[in-house]
Formats: sequence, structure tokens, C-alpha cells
Amino acid sequence: MYSKPISVLYNNKHSRKLLAIMLLANIGFITPVFSQSAVKPAVDDSQLPAQSAQLNGYLGMKLDAAYQNRILAQDDNRLVAPFRNRTEDHLWQTEFWGKWFTSAVQAYSYLPEKRLGTVLDKTVPLLLNTQTPDGYIGNYADKNRLEQWDIWGQKYTLLGLLAYYDLKHDMQTLKAARRMADYLINELALRKALIVQQGNYYGMAATSILKPVVMLYARTNEKKYLDFAEEIVRQWELPVGPQLITKANVDVGKRFPFPASDEWPKQGQKAYEMMSCYDGLLDLYRLTGKETYKTAVEKTWQHIQDHEINITGSGSASECWYEGKALQQFVTKHANETCVTVTWLTLSAQLLQLTGKAQYADAIERSYYNALLGATTPDGSNWGMYTPAMGIRSLGSNQCGMGLNCCVANGPRGLFTIPPLAVMSKKNGLAVNFFADGIYKIKTSDKEIATLIQQTDYPVSGKVIMQLQLPAAKEFAVSIRIPVWSAHTSLMVNGQPVTVDKAGDYVSITRKWTSGDKVELVLDMSGRIERIEGQPAYLAILRGPLVLARDLRMAGHVDIDETITPVLTKEGTVPMDVIKQGVQSNAWIAVTIPCLVGSWRLGEDAKPVNLTFCNFSSAGSTFSPDSRYRIWFPQMVGANWGG
Repeated sequence: MYSKPISVLYNNKHSRKLLAIMLLANIGFITPVFSQSAVKPAVDDSQLPAQSAQLNGYLGMKLDAAYQNRILAQDDNRLVAPFRNRTEDHLWQTEFWGKWFTSAVQAYSYLPEKRLGTVLDKTVPLLLNTQTPDGYIGNYADKNRLEQWDIWGQKYTLLGLLAYYDLKHDMQTLKAARRMADYLINELALRKALIVQQGNYYGMAATSILKPVVMLYARTNEKKYLDFAEEIVRQWELPVGPQLITKANVDVGKRFPFPASDEWPKQGQKAYEMMSCYDGLLDLYRLTGKETYKTAVEKTWQHIQDHEINITGSGSASECWYEGKALQQFVTKHANETCVTVTWLTLSAQLLQLTGKAQYADAIERSYYNALLGATTPDGSNWGMYTPAMGIRSLGSNQCGMGLNCCVANGPRGLFTIPPLAVMSKKNGLAVNFFADGIYKIKTSDKEIATLIQQTDYPVSGKVIMQLQLPAAKEFAVSIRIPVWSAHTSLMVNGQPVTVDKAGDYVSITRKWTSGDKVELVLDMSGRIERIEGQPAYLAILRGPLVLARDLRMAGHVDIDETITPVLTKEGTVPMDVIKQGVQSNAWIAVTIPCLVGSWRLGEDAKPVNLTFCNFSSAGSTFSPDSRYRIWFPQMVGANWGG
């Protein structure tokens, strides 16, 4: 069990000192569009990020590993070098600095260590020194500017600069960001060029710069940035554009014909770039209140959820939407790109913050615990580019001669989304979205700071103890998400039961809360089956938010490709026993499940065999053939015919 007693967590000297530093600095975790706003938003968010969070247990270990071994280990000089050269004509080197830097700001906001702060303060001037007199920051040769991935790279540079401005209120950084955006606006006008025709994928790569453009308007109140943002959206709907508004009623995998392989830049189903555009559109909705923007994002999100996102919480083949949910049991080329996973998390987090709906938290939880954690190496130093449902995990290639690839740079940005979302403030109280051992500081409606302490080893077990620390007794609502998979849930406040009406929603408890009040939640961790019908049918096994896998390291005498069927209880659940953590080949969670094995076994051999499964993110964690794994198991054809 990773969790510590509540008294230790709250009274630990280092923890209190750290929390005090973070509180005084009033540091936010994600870069909300209005964190330094000069413009009053037209639409308020339903939930707002925690003031601070400190996670312990397994997730805390993962965050610490990425912090030390990936973010701090990055050579920022290597990432800045292409900005000095400016000789490129088609590659995407400049995205790496922005991705790494925004993840570094997230990490520093989570844990403001002096060492990382020094890195942040050092690298920004290095980048700003590459800005040309006309305002350009990038690596493309003069004759090739705006082509291919140039504007895409400018987007990530702007996101990095604006993240630093929000963190340090540095006006020189904001000035450089404005000069960058002004250069792009002026250059497009000078060339009489449509931004939607620059770059790849129906202009989605280039026009995803919408997000930092909206952020610039929010921070400066300069109307030219709002006008440019609206112009981007207008151009989306041109015949040459991706038509992200008008095609919101069309499944994302069917919006355009699939091009020939030699015309790949014309791909209209490119998942990462599409969601990046919708992410910016939600920011524009907050500013303008135009319901068509929000509706387009919500409809598209639902299409993705219904037709593309698979059991692990990710999707895509060759980085594109392809109606993949119905095909997830098969071997897929370049499945579940980590950049797709991160952007799906980001888009879902935007919608959770905006609407407060539990369905978005359910989607985040599944994606985070399975696809995202499954993509990172155990020490947090590296990330796999693709995370298939079966086979061997492998690290991505070195892209653009930069010593890393897009997913290595992007993975930590997804990892650090959870701390500020786990417990969020609401107009009438607070919302507990995710369950992770730790301490969370939330600003209440009257500007007081409430502390919520979670003690849990979730999802090893389903028990979560929450304790409130308040400056004074106060009436407000504590809304607790009941995951959609928890069929039987127990909830008590100070030992008194609270009715849980249904899963997949929040239970809101309004009362006068006092310091020391305790909430005890017990979620249903019964094993369950997900099936895909066909000839043959396939099944997978889940426990809580976790997908379970068979890994070659713990297969025993039954090969992982053998046909297996779990023996269900009379209630239809999958019985399983949890093995002590760390025993089975470094798996976080391992369980044994009684299964019928094989199509040829008769008599005594037909009795159930106890097989070992582990959580999907631990399966394949050596990134080598010794940890080959699978999560979908084909069922015998003719199994119900008798005989």
C-alpha cells in the first residue's frame, strides 16, 4: 500500500513548506486561457483547477520520475539550436522546445524546485535572442516560411512563451509573443495567402495556432488577435478547409476520402491536429459565447468517444481516425499514438473544466491509467510513440535529428494534467474528480482556502478516505464522481451513509462542513468483461479503471496467445485475487483469475486454471520481446454448440 496516514501527510514538515510556497505563489497548473486575462470571458467554467496539489503513492512516483528523468534531463540548448539556424524547408524541429517547455512549466507549477526554475529562466532568453527584426521565431529558411510545419512550430513556441508569461508576468516575453503573432498576421496579408492552405492536413496543423492567438487576445485585449482567430475559423469552412464546424455531425473517420500514400499531407482524418484545433475553438467559445463553437466540439468529442476511442482510452491507426473502436481487437499499424492520447486528455480536460460533466472525467481516467501510463518507461525517462493492444511496445525513432520525437516531448504534458483536475473548485463548493493519495488546496467561493486530503491506494483497492481541513465551519457542496463502472458504491460522511443514486455522475453532499469531517468512499472493484461480437468473438477483462493484460513474463505454462475464457461468478463478475504489489515482474497491480484454457483440453485438463494478469500500463514495460502482451482474447468458435 503506497498511501501514508493522513496525519503524516498533513503534518510532514516538507509537505507543509512546499504547500505554503505554492499557495503564496498562487501558481496554476494548466495554462487556462484567462489566467492573466485582460478580457472578461463571456462564459465561465463550471470547475476551476486546484490552487495546489501534492500526489503521493504510485501516481506521485510517476510524476516525480518524469520530472527528474525526462523534463530536467532535457538539453534545452539542443532544442533552441534550430531556431538559430533557420535553414529548414519541411521538418518540425521547433515543436520540441514548445512541448518540452510547456511540460516543464506544468511540472514547476506542480513542484516549484529551484533547479527547474533556473532552467526555465535560462532557456527563455536563449529563445528570444533568436527572434528576427520582423518578429519571426522559427527555423525555416526565408523562402520557405509558412510552409509545411512552420506555423505548427510557431504555435508551440507561442504556447511556451505564454506559459512563461503566466508564470513570471514577464512583459518582455509577452512582447516577443505579440511580435511573433503580428509577423504571422502581416505575412499572410502580404502574400494574400489563406492560413488554411499553409502546411498539411487541410490546414489543421497550421490553423491549430488558434489556441495561442486566443490566449494573446485574452491577455492583451487587442482586437486584431480576436479578428485573426475568427478569420481562422471562417477559413475552416471553405472548400479547401477541414470544415470543422459544418462536419461536426459527421463521424471523424468519415469526413474526407482517405488519400493515396504519396498524398499523405492531404489526410483529413489526422487525429492529433484535428483535436488541437477543437481545443483552441473551446477557448474562443469562452471569449465569444458562440454556441456553435461549443456544440461543434461536443459533437465531435462524442463521435470520437463512440467510434474511435478504444478500451485503453486512446485511438488512431497511422495517427488517423479510422472508425477504429470496432477494429481494436486486431493488429493495427501505429496504434494509439501518444500525441493522440495526450491531446484527447487535453480536450477532455477542457470540456470537464467547462461543463463539469462526469463523462469527461470518466474518459480522462481510463485514458490516463491505461494508454498514457502505458506509453512511458518505468523510470519516466522515455516514451513509446505507439501503444498497441497487443505485441511489443517500442520506443519511437529520433525525429528531425533532434534526439527525441514528438511523443517523447509531449508525453509529460499529459502526465501533469491530473494534479490540478483531481479536486477542483466550483461556484458552490468543490468537486472530487479523481482519486489519488495526496493533499489538495482549493479556493472556496469566499476566497478562503480549503484543504482536502485523500488517503487511498486506489485503484489497488476501491477505498478512498477524504478529510477536510477548513479555516472555519462553512456550508457548501462536496461533489464526488462515481465512476461509470462502479455498480455498487458505498459512501459515508462521518460514519453516516449517503445515498448513491447511479454511477457515471456526481453525488453532491451539501451540509455545514467543519474541519476534520471525513468522507469514506468504497467503489466496486469487481472484475468485468467487455466483449466484441463476431466470428470469433473477443473479450477483455477490466478491474476498476484498469484494463488487464497477460504478459509473457508472468504467463507460466499457458501461452499468452492461448484461447482463454474467465469463469464468472453467479453475479456475472470476474473473480480475481490481487497479488502483493511488485511480486510479478515489476507490475503495479497483478491478479489471478480462474480461466478455462484452450480448445483441445478434455476431462481433467478442462478444469479452470489460475492465470496471472497485470494492469495494461505495466504490461510490455521492458519494451522488448520478453514482455510481449495482449489484452483481447479470441473466443472459441462453436463453444456454445454442445458436444
